[in-house]
Amino acid sequence: MDSTENKYLGKEKISKLLLKFSIPCILALLITSLYNVVDQIFIGHGTAPGLGAVGNAATSIVFPLTLVAVALSGMFGDGTAAFLSICQGRKDTKNAHRAVGSSMLITFIISIVLVALGYIFCDQILGLFGASGENLIYARQYFYIIISFFPIYMLGYMLNSVIRADGAPSFAMIATVAGAITNIILDPVFIFVLNWCIRGAAWATILGQILTLALSVIYLFRTKTFRLQLESFKPAGQVVSTVAKLGISTLITQLSIVIISMVCNKMLAVYGANSVYGANDPLAIIGICMKVFTIVLSIAMGIIIGAQPILGFNIGAGKFDRVRETFRKCLTATIVVGLVATVIFEVCPQFIINIFGSNSENPELYMQFATLTFRIFLLLITLTCTIKVISIFFQAVGEPLRAAIVSLSRDIVLFVPLVLILPRMMNNINGILWAAPVADIFGIIIAGGLAIAYFRHLGREHATTAATAATIQKSHPGVIITISREHGSQGKKIGELVAKQLGIPYYYKELTALAAQESGIDQEYIKKVNSNDGEQIMHELYLTTSPAKYAIEAQDAVLHNIAEQGSCVIVGRAADYVLRDNPNLLRVFIYAPKDFRIKNVMAMYDDNEKDAAKNVERSDKNRAEYYSLISGQDWGDPRNYDLCVDASLGQEKVAEIICQLAN
Repeated sequence: MDSTENKYLGKEKISKLLLKFSIPCILALLITSLYNVVDQIFIGHGTAPGLGAVGNAATSIVFPLTLVAVALSGMFGDGTAAFLSICQGRKDTKNAHRAVGSSMLITFIISIVLVALGYIFCDQILGLFGASGENLIYARQYFYIIISFFPIYMLGYMLNSVIRADGAPSFAMIATVAGAITNIILDPVFIFVLNWCIRGAAWATILGQILTLALSVIYLFRTKTFRLQLESFKPAGQVVSTVAKLGISTLITQLSIVIISMVCNKMLAVYGANSVYGANDPLAIIGICMKVFTIVLSIAMGIIIGAQPILGFNIGAGKFDRVRETFRKCLTATIVVGLVATVIFEVCPQFIINIFGSNSENPELYMQFATLTFRIFLLLITLTCTIKVISIFFQAVGEPLRAAIVSLSRDIVLFVPLVLILPRMMNNINGILWAAPVADIFGIIIAGGLAIAYFRHLGREHATTAATAATIQKSHPGVIITISREHGSQGKKIGELVAKQLGIPYYYKELTALAAQESGIDQEYIKKVNSNDGEQIMHELYLTTSPAKYAIEAQDAVLHNIAEQGSCVIVGRAADYVLRDNPNLLRVFIYAPKDFRIKNVMAMYDDNEKDAAKNVERSDKNRAEYYSLISGQDWGDPRNYDLCVDASLGQEKVAEIICQLAN
């Protein structure tokens, strides 16, 4: 990261930064949300068989199933996008195109599997999501068309994330907007003019998706950071594994929505059939309600997602007042959005409902339940949005565990059981509606408690530390020795001996101070990124967060600067990979029998044997994760080094071997 960007994210007014970064995010998310709303608006106003309330019930049943496709394609799309960002930082063009090609191939294969499963188990799947009787007929019609084109939908969705990561967010938005506009134009033509009814809505959606994919494929011929080749589509195990890990949070988030929708729809179908409202109307109404809710949520999420780079840099730089200010402004904007939405839903829900039509066999009962749904189910939408904002905030500041707790506690731990319990307790369908606000109340207690605890300890736990004085030493031309080592193999001491014998500079702890001076990132934060103390839970996911990436980029820049000054010894930091293009590089890996390393750790840290063994295992795992993230290769693989040597030979002997090879 260059100093100009440091100054921009670290010194520019927060409000100005939020306008710059958040507005495009809000627009992109809104477009996607509106894409899903259009079909229900036109279907709701129809009077032909399969339209009106029964048609909206059918699309509400199918909609969660499309989220399964979104979850899987999003995992590989967002995972590839994150991987491309990492590749750009390490100037890795080889693995970049392999990640895109492999993800495209796997996404396509998964889509074919989903199509096959959909055709074989159609009625069983639709039944799980609440389909029965009349709505099953129309859900089946809609489902068969939609699922047949899952390969197109999933590839288009996956590539959209890749295009944004390639530095073309405007083109990604154009591709999505073009598809949405096509859907909007064709919906009335296919539904009403050609009288294709619910099938027409499905075909309009499909043609919009085809256009989005076509534009995305065209972009692949003008990419900025990678070029696809035939070799790109040969799956690379390590790359695919890394991509999947980077995208796992997207998968979990989307699948949680699928679970919520499945349980909610099933309960509405059961209790609706036993109520005056019938089975179809509640399903249609909850589908409308959920899609209106996603519009509001898109605005809230766009605000905080846009703030991620601001939060990521400033938490890494130790500028905690700016972190607090950014969070406050995002939270304030979210609360305003939520309160405005709440007023609309409570005061004039009929206005929103009428946009989607109310063609039902019992219009009065339809409007009655729709009004109840908007007023009860979305009663605390402000809290729902706040919970989502807090979850994304934790992701942005490098706290993935807290983010997962906040997100899953409201949606899975609270909402799903409440949907199952409350209608039985209240003995009517309204219990399903009350599940949302009750989940919001307990969810905000959890989210708010974690946020308060985080900010209360932010100043003490992450106190900014002035960078220790360190300089890059001038050296004579010659070999640059990088030392990677297993924990407890005495690699640091061996590196010092080598540097002393060769009379060249030695870098280990100095790298942290130099990276802090180079980037403006807080020295304590860089230490945290390189820590092997085991306190960091979900270490691998943590390394992919924005602040960790800033720290890693700063270290990489320092390593290149050191190498330019001449011969030296560098311990750790995946320096062997970062400096791989240097012609004078000697890459050393130091290992040792586990018992030998455990004894060394016991001596160094005064641990007992059990704790020392855990320390060795944990530290090696963290080093392997770090190396894999930086390089996309396996840590300790002999093919990645020029010399692998057993430290149990003795420090002096190992140092002598390295010096002989260096000379």
